[in-house]
Amino acid sequence: MEKVAFYGAGLLGSAMIRAMRGRGIEVHVWNRSIDRARALEDSGARVFADPDEAAWGVDRVHFCLRDDAGVDALLDAALPGIDSAAPIVDHSTVLPQRVVERARSLHDRGHLFIHAPVFMGPPMALNASGVMMASGDPATFERVRAALAAMCSDLRYLGERPDLAAVYKLMGNAMILAVVGGLNDMMRIGEEEGLAREEAYRLFDFFDPSGQIKGRGKRMADGDYDPAWTLDMAHKDAVLMQTAAHHERLPVIDAIEALMRDASARGLGNRDLAAVAAR
Repeated sequence: MEKVAFYGAGLLGSAMIRAMRGRGIEVHVWNRSIDRARALEDSGARVFADPDEAAWGVDRVHFCLRDDAGVDALLDAALPGIDSAAPIVDHSTVLPQRVVERARSLHDRGHLFIHAPVFMGPPMALNASGVMMASGDPATFERVRAALAAMCSDLRYLGERPDLAAVYKLMGNAMILAVVGGLNDMMRIGEEEGLAREEAYRLFDFFDPSGQIKGRGKRMADGDYDPAWTLDMAHKDAVLMQTAAHHERLPVIDAIEALMRDASARGLGNRDLAAVAAR
């Protein structure tokens, strides 16, 4: 039976652990709050109070923690129990520069390491669906490829650069935050104009904004600013939005309005809105 150590029993980590147990994997669990780890005992997971004991005799180690400080502190505590032949896979969302430092430090100490953050919530992790990205040493990735593929529906190896998955994870989360912030601003405009949020959301019955990613987003990436919707016209509309909202705070619109104003001052007003990306 395959045996792994899993550090981190938050919402995502717990779902991953339950999915592993469903695939017949023996899982040793450690969590800072041991009660959260013990909630997984009904799935057959074994709970450990000592981080290094949790790693004794395992084939692979998984981390799914809150931040860099937590990962580094736990590595210091668990590393004495981790065999050098057991790859360490970190699913945590962390700073790319720290991933580089972590990969170098673990390599120097004779350990195998892959960073593998995900785009999935707990229900997707429980059903082994969603995207997992991985970057780091190719030989180590090949060691864990099958195991990681079983945890998701779309495994993407991004290459040898150790921090690349961390970069893509932050970019993806930036898009999520931008979209959620934009939805908040859109609904606030509607509310200030007398619409309930449910009424405001009806906009998406007939308007699909996703084309901006494949259309204007691609033009931003290519530096193609041939005008379709000029930056100055878009800026005019942003000011209309601020006025319609009775100058209530619109965090995303306020930020893009300032960005467009700056771009227009640099002589880009007659170019496409995509020119906000011009440097």
